[in-house]
Amino acid sequence: MTRTRLLQPADASALAGVLVRTRAFLEPWEPVRPDSYFTLAGQQEAVADSLRRHAEGTMHARVILDDANAVVGRINLNNIVRGAFQSASVGYWLAEEAGGRGYATQAVAEVVDVAFGELQLHRLEAGTIPDNLRSQAVLRRNGFTQFGHAPSYLQIAGRYTDHLLFQKLAPQ
Repeated sequence: MTRTRLLQPADASALAGVLVRTRAFLEPWEPVRPDSYFTLAGQQEAVADSLRRHAEGTMHARVILDDANAVVGRINLNNIVRGAFQSASVGYWLAEEAGGRGYATQAVAEVVDVAFGELQLHRLEAGTIPDNLRSQAVLRRNGFTQFGHAPSYLQIAGRYTDHLLFQKLAPQ
């Protein structure tokens, strides 16, 4: 079964519902978001922005689906850079109730295939907070290796946090 598909405007409603349900669960791992982000209008705006960046070629935006094809998360290739770099950053989140079922692992595998196949990228990077052992396991299961530690890398949950940096290179 395919675990992801391209993001569509109609996904805003399902995403808003998932985000409202799992807001407290996601807060320790995400940037601080305004309350409007968790509304239908906020998700319509976020989806429209993602689709604009997708059309520009700087993002590849997908939703993560459960076994019933319901939206349970997002996965993106962010900051796609062409030229000599041919690289992108992988970012994803998954609803609390969908965790532990292999959905994130399969979603990362699918986006890696897209990145190295259709998009012909050379390198993918992902960062995790050092405490996020589950996300690190997802990356390792997909062949990512840790290559660094970045102090105060991103503002997560209202403060700058260290991140472990992982990468995967396209097969030669």
